[in-house]
Amino acid sequence: MSKVQTSRTYRDQAKAAANKPAALGQDIDLSTYVSSAEEQPYQADPSQLPAQAKKQMLEAGVMLDDTTQRSGTYIQMDNTPVHNSVREEGVEVMPVSQALKKYDWMADYWWQAVAVDTDKYTANIELNQNDGYFIRALPGQKTVFPVQACLYLSQARLVQNVHNIIIAEEDSELHIITGCTTASKEEPGLHLGVSEFYIKRGARITFTMIHSWNPEVAVRPRTAAVVEENGLFLSNYVLMKPVRSLQMYPAARCVGENATVRYNSILVAGEGSSLDVGSRVLLNAKGAKTEIISRVITTGGNVIARGYIEGNAPEVKGHLECRGLILQGKGMIHAVPELKGTLAGIDLSHEAAVGKIAEEEVEYLMSRGLTRAEATATIVRGFLRVDIEGLPAMLSAELRRAIEASEKELM
Repeated sequence: MSKVQTSRTYRDQAKAAANKPAALGQDIDLSTYVSSAEEQPYQADPSQLPAQAKKQMLEAGVMLDDTTQRSGTYIQMDNTPVHNSVREEGVEVMPVSQALKKYDWMADYWWQAVAVDTDKYTANIELNQNDGYFIRALPGQKTVFPVQACLYLSQARLVQNVHNIIIAEEDSELHIITGCTTASKEEPGLHLGVSEFYIKRGARITFTMIHSWNPEVAVRPRTAAVVEENGLFLSNYVLMKPVRSLQMYPAARCVGENATVRYNSILVAGEGSSLDVGSRVLLNAKGAKTEIISRVITTGGNVIARGYIEGNAPEVKGHLECRGLILQGKGMIHAVPELKGTLAGIDLSHEAAVGKIAEEEVEYLMSRGLTRAEATATIVRGFLRVDIEGLPAMLSAELRRAIEASEKELM
């Protein structure tokens, strides 16, 4: 099948699913948003982008004034790629539209991990395709510094359609920081994003996504990963800033022996926020392993925290852990852990806990000289500390800084 025929097939499938609601989460009326935006100028030097935009991007972990500790950079404002560059050999970073023109084999990855007809949001991305990033590590290439990417929403009431393809070829190692943010502190907007990850034999991807939206933005990511033999996919997600509505349920398929997937999520739901978030892993090959860990805090918002592990092969292991903390009486956390085993010889487990800060813990810290507010802040900081196995030291430090910067606003 030619690329043209393939494209037509996907568009036909998307048209059929254009009104298909999502299986989970609050439904979004796409007609209340605009689908076109003014094209932004390309900037060869990202440090020359507007100061306010750079400030917002920095809050989401994207550094543009000094990119010496980045293997590559991709910036998209609204639906226009405004910068892409690489600083390390063996790594490719470019708009996905450019990659589609450059490589015929992109058809082997396009809509292969995520189905184009999943729901009306994936359909909208295909029918109104704008761009996204293509990041690839060549065989055997082990990046020293992370690649950074920013998806920036500047126009009010815009639907930002993004389709990303990430490939780690055999025995390569790729680290990525993605920051998503918005120019306005109060204008509504809608971010729709598809991200397809392909981790080849013996390859590793660590992917850290920091969301820094505003209380009027709705977000609908659709993400999936395919992990081959001895591959590792480590995904970290941080949401510490307000958002109106978020629904995401990333999925990973372990298709090669001893493939490993880890999901770590840190979520804070402010008053008025509605979050339906989870991770789903299918262990379909012998010896595959997964760990899903989430920390959830509500200060008045509603959260559904999901987790699903399915064991379909011998000697697989999986553990699911969700802990929730309610800081104010109006908030709600609903933990939904699920395990499914289809044969003998598997090892799957889960634990979930939702509650409030124990008064005896606060009193103990106060007896050591802290005020009530200081004691509460100390407990919250400890709750949000997640030891992420396998995360490079640089990424671990940056993730910790991002969380610490937001903790002050939280408290």
